[in-house]
Amino acid sequence: MKPNLLIPFSIGHCANDLVPIGMYLIIPAFGTAMGLTPAEIGLLFMIHYLGSSLAYFPAGLLADHVANRGILLALTFFWVAAGYFLASFTEGFWAFAILIAVAGMGDAAWHPIATGVLAQMHKARRAYALGMHAIGGHLSEVIALPVVGVLLVWWDWRVTIQILVIPTLLMGVVFLFIAPKVPRHVNSRPTRADFSDIWNVWTTGAGMRVIALFTLYNMALYAIITMMPLYLKDHHEFGWQDTSIAMAAMMLFGAMGQPWMGKISDQIGRKPISVMGNGIAAVAAFVAYLSTSIEVTLISLGVALIVGVAIRAVLLAAAVDHAGNREGTSLGLAFAFMDGFAASAALLAGMAGEIHLAYAFLLASGFSVLATILALAMPRRKAVTVASAPAAS
Repeated sequence: MKPNLLIPFSIGHCANDLVPIGMYLIIPAFGTAMGLTPAEIGLLFMIHYLGSSLAYFPAGLLADHVANRGILLALTFFWVAAGYFLASFTEGFWAFAILIAVAGMGDAAWHPIATGVLAQMHKARRAYALGMHAIGGHLSEVIALPVVGVLLVWWDWRVTIQILVIPTLLMGVVFLFIAPKVPRHVNSRPTRADFSDIWNVWTTGAGMRVIALFTLYNMALYAIITMMPLYLKDHHEFGWQDTSIAMAAMMLFGAMGQPWMGKISDQIGRKPISVMGNGIAAVAAFVAYLSTSIEVTLISLGVALIVGVAIRAVLLAAAVDHAGNREGTSLGLAFAFMDGFAASAALLAGMAGEIHLAYAFLLASGFSVLATILALAMPRRKAVTVASAPAAS
């Protein structure tokens, strides 16, 4: 009987993401303390995301070729805790940037390995399983953001990081006991044929459209998330705690919607949900750009983030659908593009914010419009069944 790892993996995801999610507020707090411009803060976000992107694809390969994936997952907690803890002692921009990028690699490694395991274990309900896993990440947003908001009121960004790594470290110890329950598979080495197959799958027209869709979708999210704390602080006099509560509430509703959206897409296909989600996000972000009312701004940004977060598992499942039997590698590649190329949106949003911070929301709307157009080009897929699901490698 297969172990039910949905709950342990979701909790592990939550613990691993606590500090990276906290960076949504810690980086702006660091920038404010250092007197950085919006563009420089955007650059910090970009470097953080780029660091993560470097780990996704290698981790995805490990997920498909290393037998003992449980111990790899356990090690990610210690990597994350150590990296961010060291970053809390830095004095300058570049030392901080490099260390948070390295720390982010540990958190990034978790995602394709854990989601690859779940996609292999739940072939007929891939989007649902990925949505359940994603709940953990978004619960970390609900937990980390208010906690960081309170800690930044009481202490500085250094102490905030040092406190936030404690749960991650503790979960690493707990996961050493969960690791043996992670299904093992045949240990193998990646071959030239593996890389050739990956290249052939993702360089087709359909593959490039999927990659572009992931990238533009995440660019829209990054443009909103990275500049929203500064916008609320500068234009509506929100403190860190107020901002953290607003962002956490938005993320919570999006997280709750992920399994539901995933389950629907497993039944009716990925295309309708992808088109609807990106289209709604585009309109909502544009309304946020036009708004001068705090109520309208919060509602429109909330809609954009809630819908954007809710459809994430659907897009990840679309990557696995397209690639077939290399679940870990496919998800690693998807995460790499989501955080790699999409990281440029943080810098672009910061540059737009140099003119006016609301331009970041206009930029996000444009990205969502392009993502909607690409989603319209997606093929219609029937509901996934056990018989039709590709076999795991």
